[in-house]
Amino acid sequence: MILRTVKQARRVFLILAGFTLLLLGFVMIFTPGPGTPVIFLGLGLLAAEFVWARRILGRLKREGERLKNVVLGQGK
Repeated sequence: MILRTVKQARRVFLILAGFTLLLLGFVMIFTPGPGTPVIFLGLGLLAAEFVWARRILGRLKREGERLKNVVLGQGK
């Protein structure tokens, strides 16, 4: 019983922390602060629980890799 409660508490904490970081990251885009890294941290926490966050994070990684290749001249 206690193990189940600890897992539920961990899950609630991850979800709340992830959404909080995501929201703070979006606010920091328009105000001084490291918005983009905070959004990535929030998505990383949410990706542990939600498929949609995992998909968004995967797409951002792919697009970042593609952008890096274009900037460094390794693209097609």
